[in-house]
Amino acid sequence: MSRILVVDDDPESRDLLSEVLTANGYPQVEAVADGLAAREALARDGDCPIIIADLHMPNESGLDLLRNLRKQNAKREVVLMSSFFSPAERKLARDLGAYALLDKPFRLSDLLELVSQLAERNSIGIST
Repeated sequence: MSRILVVDDDPESRDLLSEVLTANGYPQVEAVADGLAAREALARDGDCPIIIADLHMPNESGLDLLRNLRKQNAKREVVLMSSFFSPAERKLARDLGAYALLDKPFRLSDLLELVSQLAERNSIGIST
């Protein structure tokens, strides 16, 4: 059972984020390479309230993933990250209910603060 899903086509970024989250008390982290793989993971594990996704990925972007989740009325908290958000992408992400947009490069402490807020909102405990 995953509680946090990391979605990024860059394996180094995906691994780093997973390791940082796990090292900071979030042991139930799954990482996948794109939006299609994310939807497959979510179909297997319906109990994954937090998604951290890259905006630009092959097969299905972070915005496409967010759009599909909203079409399904899925109650998931989504943080999108990118080295470039166009004004239209920013607006669409906000309109679709993204919890936050992180501009790469970002400080890992900023990501951990967002995840902490989301974990509290979704009653996810941190292991010690």
